[in-house]
Amino acid sequence: MADYHDDLRLAHVLADSADAVTMERFRALDLRIETKPDLTPVSDADKATEELVRSILQRARPRDAVLGEEFGLQGSGPRRWVIDPIDGTKNYIRGVPVWATLIALLEDGPDGVERPVVGIVSAPALNRRWWAAKDLGAFAGRSLAKAGRIRVSGVSRIEDASFSYSSLTGWEERGRLDPFLDLTRACWRTRAYGDFWSYMMVAEGAVDIAAEPELSLWDMAANCIIVEEAGGRFTGLDGVPGAGGADAVASNGLLHDEALRRLSV
Repeated sequence: MADYHDDLRLAHVLADSADAVTMERFRALDLRIETKPDLTPVSDADKATEELVRSILQRARPRDAVLGEEFGLQGSGPRRWVIDPIDGTKNYIRGVPVWATLIALLEDGPDGVERPVVGIVSAPALNRRWWAAKDLGAFAGRSLAKAGRIRVSGVSRIEDASFSYSSLTGWEERGRLDPFLDLTRACWRTRAYGDFWSYMMVAEGAVDIAAEPELSLWDMAANCIIVEEAGGRFTGLDGVPGAGGADAVASNGLLHDEALRRLSV
């Protein structure tokens, strides 16, 4: 069985370095913001953070490939680091503290399918960090030495479930608003916590279901391994396990099939 302890320690080093950059620029009066071709914003902090993480990986893991939201794919091979320098950039540029750096390591499995094996989500403005590695469990805390194991909830009825999402717009644009609303009406509680935080609360057992209709690999990879190692399920809206699709549903496992059924078009 592969041992990912060294990779997990490196992920923490990467997250520490990222936190230093993102916190220094958070709420900075001279923060520079541009609009990308997909009409989403990017700040100088996004770019600087990804550049720093890439430079550390180039020294520490020169044989591994790296995929980042801002600078694309570099290298090739059976191992690939995936970086979202700031998940929640719109929050970041408005001074809302709900944003995080997402870092994951993906490996080709025996079946040739690439899967996350290490993941870390660091939200320094919330003073929170979550991480996991394959077969090692999921944890939350400030460091490897100061952490507690996390587990998904045991809620088994959709009527008792708490459901978190990001916004209504994406569901409407993809013709899935009615199924989405069906799920919200069936659940006990719904809140738009959004982005990484929805998935981390699923992993912690504070929320039972999270879903988003439009995502990229860097949005999902770290969240996926953390939810799975916490005992939950992470799939696309089509039910395919993992972070390889263009959308996501995460749950405590007990509610997953029901959530997928209600979200189907």
